[in-house]
Amino acid sequence: MPLNPKQMKKMMKQMGIEMDELDAEEVIIRTREEELVFKNPTVTKITAKGVETFQIAGSYEVVEREVEVSEEDVKLVMEQAGVSEEEAVKALKEAKGDIAEALMKLQGL
Repeated sequence: MPLNPKQMKKMMKQMGIEMDELDAEEVIIRTREEELVFKNPTVTKITAKGVETFQIAGSYEVVEREVEVSEEDVKLVMEQAGVSEEEAVKALKEAKGDIAEALMKLQGL
C-alpha cells in the first residue's frame, strides 16, 4: 500500500527525521585533484538524531584543479636540482606539489 508524500513526511517526523529541500544554485565538492561542480542541483538536508546529512542529486562537471606551489617549494627544488624556476614550477605541478617526487623526476631517478 503506497504512502502519499504527506503520510510519509508525518511518519518520518514521528521517527525524529526531518527533510528540507534547499534552494541551491551550485554545489562544489573539492578534492585534492579535482572539483565536482553541480549546477542547479536538488539538495535535501536530512536531520536525524541530531545529525545533519545532505543529499545532492543532479548532473555535474569534473574540473581539474590547478596545483598551487609555494615560492619556498620552488626555491628548494631549484637549489636541490640545479634547475631554472620554470623547470622547478613545471616539475612541482606535474608532481601535484610533492617535492620529493619533483626532485626525483628532475634528477632522472
